[in-house]
Order: sequence, then C-alpha cells, then structure tokens
Amino acid sequence: MVANDGSSLSVLIVYRFVFSTAFTVPFVFFFERKSVQNLTGKVLFQAFLCGLFGGSLQQNLYIKSLALVSATYTITMLNLIPAITYVLAVSLRMEKPNLGTPAGKAKLMGTLSGIGGAMILTLYEGKRLFNLSLHIDLLQNATSTTHHSPAGSHVWGLMLALGTALSFSLWFITQSKMSQNFPWHYSIAALTSIMGAIQSFIYAICTERDWSQWKLDWNLRLLTAASVSALVLLLSITRER
Repeated sequence: MVANDGSSLSVLIVYRFVFSTAFTVPFVFFFERKSVQNLTGKVLFQAFLCGLFGGSLQQNLYIKSLALVSATYTITMLNLIPAITYVLAVSLRMEKPNLGTPAGKAKLMGTLSGIGGAMILTLYEGKRLFNLSLHIDLLQNATSTTHHSPAGSHVWGLMLALGTALSFSLWFITQSKMSQNFPWHYSIAALTSIMGAIQSFIYAICTERDWSQWKLDWNLRLLTAASVSALVLLLSITRER
C-alpha cells in the first residue's frame, strides 16, 4: 500500500532502521549499559555484517524482487531460508549432520523437502484451478510489470529472491557467532539497527534523487516505518532469547 502512493521503498527502509534504532537504544541504556565496555573491533565488524545481511542488503533485494516477480514466487524462495541456513551451518561446522539419529534424518528430509517444494512451485506452470472474479492486489505498482515482463526479468527476480533468502541465512549464522562473543541481546539488536540504518542511507542517497521522498509526514509511510520496526524488534529479541 505504501508503494501505491508513490513512496520510495529504499527511503522507507532507511526510516525503518532509524525507528528501530530509536526503539532499541533505550533498552540498552536501562538493561545492558555495561555492554558498551565489551565492544571490540571484532564485535563491531560482526555488527556491520548483521546490519548488511539482516538489514540493508536483504531488505533492498526483497523489494527489488517484488518489482520483477509476484509475491508468491518471492515468498516461495524465502521458504528456503531454513534449508540454506542448515547447509551453511553444516559447511561451517556449526552443526553436525548426525544422519544416524532421527533428528539428523529429520533435518535432512526437511532440507530436501524445502528445496524440492521451492523448485516445483517456481518451475511448474499449469492451468489455473480457480478463476475468481475478485482481484485484490496490494502491490499493484510493484508487480504490475511482472505479468508482462520478459523471461530474463523473471529469472532475475527469482535470483534476487534467492539472494534475499541467502542474506537472511547469513544473518542468522553471523548473529549466532556474534552472540557467542557479545552475549547482550538488546545491544546486538541496537547495533544491527544502527549499521542497517547507515548502510541503507548510503544506498538510498545514491539511488533516490527525489528529495521530497525523504519528507516524513503523519501518514501511512510513518505508520508503516514505526509499526514494522517495533514488530521486527520484538520478534528479533524474542528469537535471540
């Protein structure tokens, strides 16, 4: 809906991380003030990677993929996140396959099922099962070109969606490593938001030439940036704990 009113999504991503930073810093101040003393160059570098993979990169890849393929294809590729994360964890020796145990076999079957399901839904083309007259498209501006886009754009959109899933998985891996060196959950969320805001701002300032897009009024754009930031912050902190 925000895209339909002509708003720049890259600018919206910047404001999202700005709001997220504003929400997380008070938690750090009241509950994890001592974490500042444990900041090192390694922790800051890991925070930079978290802001990149879990923030600026994956968010911009996601909105670019939505402009080239339908939301159905994009979400299908995002379902590969658990499978990609498992493969990366095994490759980096953070996870043992343990194929001789029921848990190991279940993880392997889940990974193969996720990859197979994504490939089938992405590559299979058939007749429409239901031809309903009701049509609701909340991403009309973002996906209207998708239905008539050339095959190259469709493939590129799928690659961007796959890149989004890979970025998410790398974020989980990096965040796990960072938690071992810096076990301060609110501080990790705050550092990730700060890094994501800086990186997103640099990207948006280079790509968005319309300065009016940076104006934030009391409208849907403000509501979206604030509400999404609060929700993602809550889910992120809950998952870390």
